[in-house]
Amino acid sequence: MSLPPLGSQRMEPNPAETSIPFEIHKAGWRDVRALRRLEEVCFDLDAWPVVDLLGVLTLPGIVRLKALMENELVGFVAGDVRPREHLGWITTIGVLPQYRRMGIANQLLDLCEAGMGQPKVRLCVRKSNVGAIRLYAQRGYQHVAVWNHYYNGGEDALVLEKHMDAIS
Repeated sequence: MSLPPLGSQRMEPNPAETSIPFEIHKAGWRDVRALRRLEEVCFDLDAWPVVDLLGVLTLPGIVRLKALMENELVGFVAGDVRPREHLGWITTIGVLPQYRRMGIANQLLDLCEAGMGQPKVRLCVRKSNVGAIRLYAQRGYQHVAVWNHYYNGGEDALVLEKHMDAIS
């Protein structure tokens, strides 16, 4: 798994979306507090417990990236690389509401998908999360399964998959 150098990579979002630049960096255990806040804001009852956040920030085989604006963590993505299955799983992705539609999720997904280096990438999303489903469809993800009653409150998860070799 080789990830493009991200030390201080500066991304210029699509001008039609925003004019505020953001930076993408590798995330680590020191980001746990900011990530916890992002999880609580983005996912409410489905926010991961701190122990799971520490795992995603430290365990091997995980691509973990954060988006920063003015040194504030505004987005995060993690991808679990499963080479035996020729598969990468986007385990979590979130962008704070006030920073959405600025191209941050797209950049995080681009770099995470590339960093995982697998021919297929999967993720799951709440059936009611129409905005996220639309984003994933625009990026080439297709519906492959339903996990019934997956989320707190009993809502189903849609499992989406993208074939990386089919995307140019």
